[in-house]
Amino acid sequence: MDIALRAVEDSDLPVFFRQMTDPEAVRMAAFGPEDPYDSAAFAVHWKRLRASSDVLRTVLADGQVAGSAAVYGVAGEREVTYWIDRIYWGRGVATAALRALLAEVPERPLYARAAADNTGSLRVLHKCGFLESARARGYAAGRGEEIDEVILVLEE
Repeated sequence: MDIALRAVEDSDLPVFFRQMTDPEAVRMAAFGPEDPYDSAAFAVHWKRLRASSDVLRTVLADGQVAGSAAVYGVAGEREVTYWIDRIYWGRGVATAALRALLAEVPERPLYARAAADNTGSLRVLHKCGFLESARARGYAAGRGEEIDEVILVLEE
């Protein structure tokens, strides 16, 4: 499968909204908007993101929109995030997309967070060189409760 990144286009947003409202994906990601099904809030959020200096990319798998990947935040505290459509889980798409994003954004350190039980995302982050730096507990809107999360860092 050919994995590529490109700038986010207007036509990607409805696809992202569909991907980000998949109930199983919302539960797995855990940390996200209070109401992931609020399309107006989604539109406002993406408008703000696209107006920022954050690095936002659409992930393509064989030319199809497979998800999104981004680096955001202030210098020295920037984080990576990605969301991959469930139909691509377990197929190496997230790992390839994150590696491409990291090659595009050489700034270090970079941070990442994942629910402690999200073994797939933790595996992707570890494959890309992120190391666990801390653990915390926080409210996960996608699950409606506090859960454990892992904080990771990429130094080089």
